[in-house]
Amino acid sequence: MRLSVIWNKKPLAKSNICLYNKYMNELIQEISLEEKLHILADAAKYDVACTSSGVDRKGREGFLGNTRACGICHSFASDGRCISLLKILMTNHCIYDCKYCINRCSNDVERTTFTPDEICRITTEFYKRNYIEGLFLSSGVLKNPAYTMEKMCEALMLLRNQYKFNGYIHVKAIPGAPDELLATAGYLADRISINLELPTAESLEKLAPNKNFQTILNPMGKVSSTIASHRLAIGKDARMERSSGNRYLENSIFTSQRIEEKQGGSRQILQKETLSPSLTRDKLTRPFAPAGQSTQMIIGASGETDYHLIQTTQKLYQSYDLKRVFYSAYVSINEDSNLPAIGTPPPLLREHRLYQADWLLRFYGFQADELLSEDKPNFNEQLDPKCDWALRHLDLFPVEIQTAPYDLILRIPGVGPRSAGRIMKARRFGSLDFDTLKKMGVVLKRAHYFITCQGKMMYHTPIEEQYITRQLTATNSKENWQIAHQNNFKQMSLFDDFGVG
Repeated sequence: MRLSVIWNKKPLAKSNICLYNKYMNELIQEISLEEKLHILADAAKYDVACTSSGVDRKGREGFLGNTRACGICHSFASDGRCISLLKILMTNHCIYDCKYCINRCSNDVERTTFTPDEICRITTEFYKRNYIEGLFLSSGVLKNPAYTMEKMCEALMLLRNQYKFNGYIHVKAIPGAPDELLATAGYLADRISINLELPTAESLEKLAPNKNFQTILNPMGKVSSTIASHRLAIGKDARMERSSGNRYLENSIFTSQRIEEKQGGSRQILQKETLSPSLTRDKLTRPFAPAGQSTQMIIGASGETDYHLIQTTQKLYQSYDLKRVFYSAYVSINEDSNLPAIGTPPPLLREHRLYQADWLLRFYGFQADELLSEDKPNFNEQLDPKCDWALRHLDLFPVEIQTAPYDLILRIPGVGPRSAGRIMKARRFGSLDFDTLKKMGVVLKRAHYFITCQGKMMYHTPIEEQYITRQLTATNSKENWQIAHQNNFKQMSLFDDFGVG
């Protein structure tokens, strides 16, 4: 079998071809469905799938399942994986040799492949048992991107039409697949994602030589354009809905002025090529990826700083209107000189800080260049990013809670969007004190260093960076240790009552 990589036209090394052919022979061997599930569920554990649904689809007579706007149950494993989705690969066969991937073609691992019908049977049986709320389907690249994506679309088509599954589906698209298959996946799934994997073209070239940035970004742009076109066709705004609190923030990365300045806004999205022809209301049978588009970046496999990562994150949100950017701490599973040594602990605390920074970008009105800079390119992992920012801007503090504007109150450590809104409403009717703030949900163990009520601090506290840093670090030390020392990467077991034949 002659295997050529589409993106750079370079054939696989002869040794890799032999190894790949060896595993391809397994496809014709008998293997139980339960064994396949064990292999392919475990192989999927490095794909992040913690996601809310973003759609509200009621149950239909004769169909199985529904979705709710509040999302898939937010129950997460220790490494951030959502355990309410059946998370599987269609296959862990792969023609690519990405250095960071457990399923790379040069690794000696047990391989198998689900048929489309097997995926449907597992999903429906697990849903009937109330094990899952939906399906997360990803895959290695079997034969080529087009063939792989075709088989994934076949599974989704069967699941929606023959098995009448009306629940939530998140599908990972295969970069390099034809546009028509990407379009098909978008019409059948609720969310579609294309993994960026690494934040720079240089690191992708070094660690995934069979891939390139443009092959990932081009379909990402087409998906975002198609989502925008469909939203306009049904009378919605072209861009995805965001937190309602963002409308009160002048400096949010999602404000129209900011996007127009940086990227050209919704008009720029619609200028990109779409995956479908002209759209009219009567042609729309299903919405296209109503829960939006997301991506994932691996953290710790390459040498990028936190500053570079959140800059990339902001650009992705603004340019492609992504619903979420996910981060995956790299687990040292492969031996390579370009990777951390096997046994290196995954940077779980760093991943946690990046998720917190992501929230600051999406809900708190921060810009990436406010949180970090080239002079300070990494977060202090012992502090949450908002505390880290506040300690570098002590000239703004303490903030008088009774008179400060909403966007500044939202930047106080320990104050979230909900408690900030409560403060804005309550102070119209009287003066606030610290006991009242605690009842509103303000985390005073962090906030009291940065606020005053009626001109007074909760305690006599020097507004001095080193002092406050020591206090906050001591307060967070137990939580930080627990996050950094999570060593349980075991997938949730769904096999006790398997029974799907």
